[in-house]
Amino acid sequence: MMDETLYQLAEEVGKALQQRGMMLAAAESCTGGWIGAAVTAVPGSSGWFDRGFITYTNDAKQEMLGVSAATLAKFGAVSEPTVREMAIGARKNSHAHAALAVSGIAGPGGGSAEKPVGSVCFAWSLANEEVLSETRIFAGDRGEVRRQAVVHALQGLLVRLES
Repeated sequence: MMDETLYQLAEEVGKALQQRGMMLAAAESCTGGWIGAAVTAVPGSSGWFDRGFITYTNDAKQEMLGVSAATLAKFGAVSEPTVREMAIGARKNSHAHAALAVSGIAGPGGGSAEKPVGSVCFAWSLANEEVLSETRIFAGDRGEVRRQAVVHALQGLLVRLES
């Protein structure tokens, strides 16, 4: 599951967090803990990774992260409003200063005209900063979509930490 590119990216994220004295929490849906696996592959990650939440169902998103039922009903699990609430909830329910959240449709089924397979929503929440979110559509099979989501989530965090 782990490759050199992901390892190096996780290592860079860890260095950036350590330099700022920050801890990270991850809220994952379609990536199923892959972000947590990537960052914990780096020795010493306990110094900058607090915890991960794998919230695959809507109930889990509500119970563990405080995502509102109204948000899920109005926008769905794969939406920027939902991942924004996931990221905020991950920070609130941890000792983290930074959180990222991912929810998407990895396929092969589950897509629609509005949200095709490969649609993944991301959010990044840093202490005392506005939560940022975006949606990407990745090509490839289930594994490729999930891997691209992990890479994008970590790269997005790195960009926000360095800006």
